Amino acid sequence: MAKMNMLHAINSALDITMAEHPQACIFGEDVGYFGGVFRATSGLQEKYGQHRVFNTPLTEQGIMGFANGLAAFGAPALAEIQFADYIFPAFDQIVNESAKFRYRSGNEFNVGNLTIRTPYGGGIAGGLYHSQSPEAYFAHTPGLKIVVPRNPYQAKGLLRAAIKDDNPVIFFEPKRLYRASTGEVPEEDYSIELGKAEVVTEGTDVTLLAWGAQMEIIEDAAKRASEQGISCEVIDLRSILPWDMETIAQSVTKTGRLIVSHEAPITNGFGAEIVATIQQECFLHLESPILRVCGLDTPYPLALEKEYVPDALKVLAAIKQSVEF
Repeated sequence: MAKMNMLHAINSALDITMAEHPQACIFGEDVGYFGGVFRATSGLQEKYGQHRVFNTPLTEQGIMGFANGLAAFGAPALAEIQFADYIFPAFDQIVNESAKFRYRSGNEFNVGNLTIRTPYGGGIAGGLYHSQSPEAYFAHTPGLKIVVPRNPYQAKGLLRAAIKDDNPVIFFEPKRLYRASTGEVPEEDYSIELGKAEVVTEGTDVTLLAWGAQMEIIEDAAKRASEQGISCEVIDLRSILPWDMETIAQSVTKTGRLIVSHEAPITNGFGAEIVATIQQECFLHLESPILRVCGLDTPYPLALEKEYVPDALKVLAAIKQSVEF
């Protein structure tokens, strides 16, 4: 086991993939010699050559069009969109081409070798064009998988699973944790099953659910709640699409309460889908209304970032509201 931050873990997963598949390619804006804007691909061009790790023009639609073609050819295509906010010009290529390639060909062709990495979320004072969390836009699209890690160990294992999965996967990386989150990570290859949530902490009074960078927020809130005699079950969803309804429903059946937290705006965020499904599955077990602690329905602010992002105190207030209902 080596001590790594999330960037090192992601780099390790990419390194293993490049060594494993001679046709695998990493491409995106500034991912070559520069190593990407966050340095996630540092050293890989020197190791594997400019023909396999290379910069693209500043055109996200072009990046994804090329990625679809490369993946359709059978090569592992490891595309980077520099910020998740920049993914919208590529939206058509992802939802109308990547997601539908297998279906429209009757399973004759596919782009299952496609993995799209992109940093999402706030925490770096990036303002409205470098802080968004667009996972819900893509969760409405059959044919894709969507994965979000919370720490270096999860990042490496989930990224390796995403790369090996036989479907196109969008891998959202919480940029606030790139260097802030560190931990022990195996240097050898390993994978973590996609589509399976993880019960991080067991509890009896209320279920807290989040993903990515919001996990440390709800863990902090759970710790504060425990000091007040409230036992929280903390769950990391990990995969947005498909999402693990069974694990969440089993937890809510036990606790009778659920709080969902995410950085994206509350209206039509993925938390809404979770709430609708769990109230249907667990209606007779609920002791209080399901609550959401999310971003606000405004463009992501620069000066008021701390007020916008859900924090531990907001989650703690929701826990008390749920328990005292």
